[in-house]
Amino acid sequence: MSFLRGRCPGILLLASLLPGVLWADDVVTVAVASNFAVTAAEVSVAFTEETGVPVRISAGSTGKLYAQIVNGAPFDVFLAADTERPRLLEQSGHVEAGSRRNYAIGSLVLWSRDAALSGKNCLDALQQGNFNKLALANPETAPYGSAARDYLKAAGLWKYASTRAVYGENISQTLQFVATGNATLGFVARSQLVNTELPAATCTWVVPAASHSPLHQQVVLLTRARGNDSARRFVDFLGDAVARGIVEQHGYGVPD
Repeated sequence: MSFLRGRCPGILLLASLLPGVLWADDVVTVAVASNFAVTAAEVSVAFTEETGVPVRISAGSTGKLYAQIVNGAPFDVFLAADTERPRLLEQSGHVEAGSRRNYAIGSLVLWSRDAALSGKNCLDALQQGNFNKLALANPETAPYGSAARDYLKAAGLWKYASTRAVYGENISQTLQFVATGNATLGFVARSQLVNTELPAATCTWVVPAASHSPLHQQVVLLTRARGNDSARRFVDFLGDAVARGIVEQHGYGVPD
């Protein structure tokens, strides 16, 4: 899908190739949850413009990135899509004390581009079973998938919907399933819908936040970066007005 290629890999490469030497010591290596990858790339560009320090980004599901960190992956900063994995890393001694904090608040959306649902209600289609496949991210590794499962269970729809479910490795692949027509409906991140290159939706429905586990996203400075002042500056930069503005522009809430 060209719209996905245009929004992720190219931008991530740009973020890493701004002023500075890519493999120099003064570089920040960031593991980023897939839903936040495009936003992180834009934040990284702003950070590099302000500091001259390049940023390397590696995107994936929160669960898989967590496993990589536990197994020694060389990341300085972890931008997770939940609070659980950062907490677990803190408990296991992988995190610099005092660095764990919220940086964004996500929203879950039921979305379709299926022509048969044009002008109709996504929620009605879900409740009435008017769909072929339902896409969601893997609930075991992706927080947005876990939130989607929470909602379906609370609504009494999980037993039926799970028989028609297709699971993305992460939220980016989940969106791709729906955008390509391989799934009629999908639970995606609201931030993904900011993409102007995305095919036009036929229906959308914002899932009430009270119906699923909170999508508070946390950042941590990993112990590997103990002596990397630039990595610490990057974590602090997420709380600056410039970064917060970028985060909001991409469809997230920001913590107080």
